[in-house]
Amino acid sequence: MAISSAGDRIAVDGAMTLPMATNLLNEGNALIADGLDLVDLSAVTDVDSSGLAVVFGWLRAAKAQGKVIRVANPPEDFISLAEVYGVADQLPLA
Repeated sequence: MAISSAGDRIAVDGAMTLPMATNLLNEGNALIADGLDLVDLSAVTDVDSSGLAVVFGWLRAAKAQGKVIRVANPPEDFISLAEVYGVADQLPLA
């Protein structure tokens, strides 16, 4: 798992699963505080419900700071999980 920034983009590379969730949440929150507003999930290789929770944590953190972030290139598994949990319509897709 790696998280990086380029321009206004947060890029997640690798798994978004329970063992990585806390680190992803904290690193992403720091990048959002720095002004990044696009989360690119195109390089995510594996996702579970904790990965979905991380993204919603980022959305809450951004909202608390008066910011709006968008989610780009979510993998099919991510969208499927969001649909199962009934939150797909709450994802601000880019």
